[in-house]
Amino acid sequence: MRYSEELIEEIRSRNDIVDVISGYVRLQKKGSSYFGLCPFHNEKSPSFSVSRQKQMYYCFGCGAGGNVYTFLMEYENFSFVEAVRYLADRAGIELPEIEYSKEAKEKADLKTSILEMNKLAAKYFYVQLKSEQGKAAYTYLKDRELSDETITAFGLGFSNKYSDDLYQYLRKKGYSEELIRQAGLINTDEKHGVYDKFWNRVMFPIMDANSRVIGFGGRVMGDGKPKYLNSPETAVFDKSRNLYGLNRARTSRKPYFLLCEGYMDVIALHQAGFTNSVASLGTALTPGHASLIRRYVQEVYLTYDSDDAGTRAALRAVPILREAGISAKVIRMDPYKDPDEFIKNLGAGEYEKRIQEARNGFMFSLEMLEREYDMASPEGKTAFFQETARRLLSFEDELERGNYIEAVSSSYRIKKESLEKLVAKTAVNAGMARPVTRPKRAEGKEKKKEDGILTSQKALLTWLIDDAPLYQKICGFITPADFTEDLYRTVAGLLFEQLGTGKLDPARILDHFTDEEDHREAAALFHTRIKELKTKEEREQALKETILRVKANSIDWQTMHLDPTDMAGLQRLMEEKRKLEDLQKLHISID
Repeated sequence: MRYSEELIEEIRSRNDIVDVISGYVRLQKKGSSYFGLCPFHNEKSPSFSVSRQKQMYYCFGCGAGGNVYTFLMEYENFSFVEAVRYLADRAGIELPEIEYSKEAKEKADLKTSILEMNKLAAKYFYVQLKSEQGKAAYTYLKDRELSDETITAFGLGFSNKYSDDLYQYLRKKGYSEELIRQAGLINTDEKHGVYDKFWNRVMFPIMDANSRVIGFGGRVMGDGKPKYLNSPETAVFDKSRNLYGLNRARTSRKPYFLLCEGYMDVIALHQAGFTNSVASLGTALTPGHASLIRRYVQEVYLTYDSDDAGTRAALRAVPILREAGISAKVIRMDPYKDPDEFIKNLGAGEYEKRIQEARNGFMFSLEMLEREYDMASPEGKTAFFQETARRLLSFEDELERGNYIEAVSSSYRIKKESLEKLVAKTAVNAGMARPVTRPKRAEGKEKKKEDGILTSQKALLTWLIDDAPLYQKICGFITPADFTEDLYRTVAGLLFEQLGTGKLDPARILDHFTDEEDHREAAALFHTRIKELKTKEEREQALKETILRVKANSIDWQTMHLDPTDMAGLQRLMEEKRKLEDLQKLHISID
């Protein structure tokens, strides 16, 4: 599915980036740009810059940057197509119908219909809660100390005791029985016929990151079983890839999420001011959840129940989060069972203290492990450290593993050298020593060298955008072909074309990339952090070194990929090397 590049550009040009971002971030004009607090990381001093001239944004703090499409993809978690549709609607531009295959059209129509039904069902449940039939459910929520504002904010509702009530309502709205079944809102059996999946339950609408109702959770009123019931998997609902409360938590300015076990914990925390709280949907934390969390934060505080089941869940979650690149800490709720009970009894202030006292996830796992061994006996203590050494091997990065070895030796009063030897011995015995051998480190250095070349290519693209006249001084030496990655080469080609005609418009270049990953990577090319250099001479020398590095690497790359029988290619390379010699003698000034 694709819109033309011309249409994408028209939509972008009709949505001024300052106007769009002003709807999310408070901006103040300083010089030719606008500044505000970055919405992508927590900061106290504005480092988030928006340029009306370039139609681009950039954060000097975290490095986020791009055009108006990039912003919506990052902030709203939109796909590129969703961002296009949003901005087209904002600008009053009618989009052409996209050619779908029959299968794709049926799939898209089903998703749309289910989302419409879920929205209607959520409104219906909310009305039922405020009716006479929902009085007991409403009283239950008030007894749980939820305010009317909180009830409304989370769209809480009630499914009444009539077991086909919602079904009849949706049928009158024109939805077929099969479509309602595919939405997960009804069940059918021989004894009862068609009946609502949810009845006589307090209802919790489950929303995706964009606040669309994708499913429901229901808590039974009375002693019925199961106590909590969730929607089944549908075309729009995958419980392993969604989090309750994410639609609200992602707009919090906190740099971390509080990860809970239940709906009421999330709601209670939000009401107490901890608006960065989320929960998995009736299932253990999955890699899908961790991947979703990683889009928004790099740190998670696990605030699970304080019982054995909650502790086990926390221990399972820590390595899953670490695998996704998220650091985890564990908050203890003792003497209370969960965050809801804790806040009701001790208040938000005490909960904040528990956040500050949270234990590192790995160190917490060792505390729990310690309970399984007799630490008063030499045998038990030895066995404990042997298992600890095995777990330390899960840190593949040598520096990180070293830091944890130091932390463990300090906490458990074991000599650091002794623990290092035990870890090394454990690695050899388990056949896991290879990750820390010398060849691996050498391979790592080679990778850093390659990354350095790509950084130079990115820096040169950033320099050309920031100082357009520079193009005329280097275009005889550097061409798009000197950029060795396909995406870099494409960006360079579009940029050089603009600079050659004197019509620099970097925001338009990003319109070329409609794939989400390509778009984000291309946006990053325009905002490479260039080391702060004090004098004009230092900047000119750094620029020259960057250009020489890009050109020399290009020649090396072409040489490696040259067919030995290609005489024309060989002559071209000889000419390139001559240009490199001329370039070394050239003085490149920055005006």
